[in-house]
Amino acid sequence: MDIIRFDKLNNCDIIEHGFSTRVGGVSKGIFESMNLGFNRGDDDENVKENFRIISKELNMPYENLVLSAQTHTTNIRIVTEADKGKGIVFPKDYDDIDGLITNVKQIPLVTFYADCVPLLFFDPVKEVIATSHSGWRGTVNRMGKVTVEKMVEVYGCKPENIIACIGPSICKDCYEVSADVAEAFMEEFKEGYKNIVFSKQNDKYLIDLWEANRVILKMTGITEENLEISGICTCCNSDLLFSHRASGGKRGNLAAFIMLK
Repeated sequence: MDIIRFDKLNNCDIIEHGFSTRVGGVSKGIFESMNLGFNRGDDDENVKENFRIISKELNMPYENLVLSAQTHTTNIRIVTEADKGKGIVFPKDYDDIDGLITNVKQIPLVTFYADCVPLLFFDPVKEVIATSHSGWRGTVNRMGKVTVEKMVEVYGCKPENIIACIGPSICKDCYEVSADVAEAFMEEFKEGYKNIVFSKQNDKYLIDLWEANRVILKMTGITEENLEISGICTCCNSDLLFSHRASGGKRGNLAAFIMLK
């Protein structure tokens, strides 16, 4: 099975983490084969089996998985013992949650992607983990900043101690947008937008979500030495990774996993 991992998190022996690919599951057709999305039209039993397979590969307890409920917000849930299994074994009793944070061991946090930006966080001092979903709306609304600030507020984390990783997502060259999206980035990032928004012909633009999230995390206090960008484009590698843009929306979901041992 192909699992994508981050070098900076591989060096941390009290956590497990990984980012899924399309490979190694049981789903068929447009969902082939490691689809981890229950809301794409795939058979639920296939999705559950995929979660069992990847949980075993990542050394994570399937029955403790906690799944997000993403709607492109910057809402974050503090995950406790009471949340174990929500979204996989038990129904979710929450909605509009694009980020998850916990300091409880043996609870894998799971967020979903198919071009949007995965953000993974680990504070080795306070032993706190987080994972957040940051599409273009989440990025304009600085989901990375919101996540770090919540880690500071709830657990007393210090930004300079936090390791942050920007996962596989759509690259600048593949991410063409219309003027309204470009203008939202220009307004939010002020003069800094010149390294993020690039004009094309016909009132189209390219957006660098990796750079935008890097800027957000650096401004939040994440140090350069604690920041890692995967540099893997979901759209360029749609044979290995689900991409909404490359597939025209006919696809499954990838997922990011992180857990304290």
